[in-house]
Amino acid sequence: MKHFKIAAIILLFVNVVFAQDETVTKKAPNFMLEDLNGDYVELSEMLGDGPVLISFWATWCKPCMEELAQLQKIYTEFKGDGMKMLGISTDNEKSISKVKPYIKSKGYDFTVLLDTNSEVSRKYYAQAVPYTVIVDKDGSVVYQHLGYKKGDEIKVKNIIQKLLEG
Repeated sequence: MKHFKIAAIILLFVNVVFAQDETVTKKAPNFMLEDLNGDYVELSEMLGDGPVLISFWATWCKPCMEELAQLQKIYTEFKGDGMKMLGISTDNEKSISKVKPYIKSKGYDFTVLLDTNSEVSRKYYAQAVPYTVIVDKDGSVVYQHLGYKKGDEIKVKNIIQKLLEG
């Protein structure tokens, strides 16, 4: 019986780990957050032209920094075709002051939003960072992925490309 319980726990863990990279189709929850200039940005206002790439990240997260650099390259390539990108910082009140200087120092030009109370993170089930979501022009979530390892950006780029073509 003890071995059965251990096997069941392992199976559950494996399902959770491998279920984190999903191609899904569901309506993206709308939200409104403040950007780095103090203006409010609403997701629903960004829909219609092309896909919206959403990256939940934090300044203290090294994989987030690596992923943002790669996502910026994708954004640079496709923003002229209607793609939009939102970098949603999950930094709290203690570390939020590092967000604007970091973004400026890297020369990133995507829209950065502040989710200091994790309200939007909870809506998207972004329980850890980095967490990437792609929303199509009609407002459906078509991809979500937890974590980052080199090469993950290739799948993101391919999905963005297909959405812009179709």
